Amino acid sequence: MVNTANERFTNFTPYNMKKGEEYMSADMLEHFKELLMQWKQELMEEVDRTMHHMQEDAANYADPSDRATQEEEFSLELRTRDRERKLIKKIDQTIDRIDKDDYGYCDQCGVEIGIRRLEARPTATLCIDCKTLAEIRERQTGI
Repeated sequence: MVNTANERFTNFTPYNMKKGEEYMSADMLEHFKELLMQWKQELMEEVDRTMHHMQEDAANYADPSDRATQEEEFSLELRTRDRERKLIKKIDQTIDRIDKDDYGYCDQCGVEIGIRRLEARPTATLCIDCKTLAEIRERQTGI
């Protein structure tokens, strides 16, 4: 029953740039805003499903093994929802960036992040080069 944040966008349509279209045009920004809103909606629906599942399926099993299995299942679902709660916050921040015309450019170097990277990870704030360097630093320092 546990879904991950990567199992999203069941109706996703990639953005097709028009010839001569400027990067992060109004149409492009609207595309990404709709993408983020859809993603957020799907996450919120999953939260509701989890709440109903936990309320309806909560049972007081006599067998300790059955109780432990149920508790582990609930624990896993709650951890997943917690990650998704953090993701929803990041989605809200990204929508705010779109509203402020500050979306689609790397926070470190200022270059275009790129449409395909943003479609793969709409909340990305770093270009692929800066993200790669950050991951290398992270592995080396363990921070």
